[in-house]
Amino acid sequence: MSDRLGVTPSQTVGPYLHIGLLWPDGPYVVLDDTPGAFWIRGQVFDGAGNPVADGMVETWQADPDGRFDHPDDPRGAQPPSVAGFRGFGRSATDAQGWYEMLTVKPGALPAPDGGTEAPHLNLSVFARGLLHRVVTRLYFPDEPANDADPVLRSVDPDRRHTLLASEAADGLRFDIHLQGEHETIFFAV
Repeated sequence: MSDRLGVTPSQTVGPYLHIGLLWPDGPYVVLDDTPGAFWIRGQVFDGAGNPVADGMVETWQADPDGRFDHPDDPRGAQPPSVAGFRGFGRSATDAQGWYEMLTVKPGALPAPDGGTEAPHLNLSVFARGLLHRVVTRLYFPDEPANDADPVLRSVDPDRRHTLLASEAADGLRFDIHLQGEHETIFFAV
């Protein structure tokens, strides 16, 4: 009898997302009655253009002052300027691939090169067929700072639109395409 066990095979993200990783406050980065709060809603699509009904979208963002209450903020953790602001949200996709987050617009951030990053949200997407999460950014439409953002400028100009949200009745819409003709830009982090 051998002392060694075989390697456990890799598996893609599965239905456990709906069992163990969601909680009632998940899509609420801020409280319902927060001044200036708005919804970000969108659909997640697979490479064939079909909605991904068993996925999850997470967001991580700075507060309106461009600060994080987290030890990884190189300027030091600072409590948020908005009461109840968590900086983090998590939303499962529904049967039509829709996700949603209630949040406020983040402030600009200092860039590693000494410049400034435009206000944005970092998004992680977990879904069937993915061994690891994919990471993208959501930038705000008509934001003057977008033109100088070093990350956005590093993206092919013909593909930047995949990182820009669009106006919606009660906030913004941001669809995510995991593959295919309209594939969203993803970043290696």
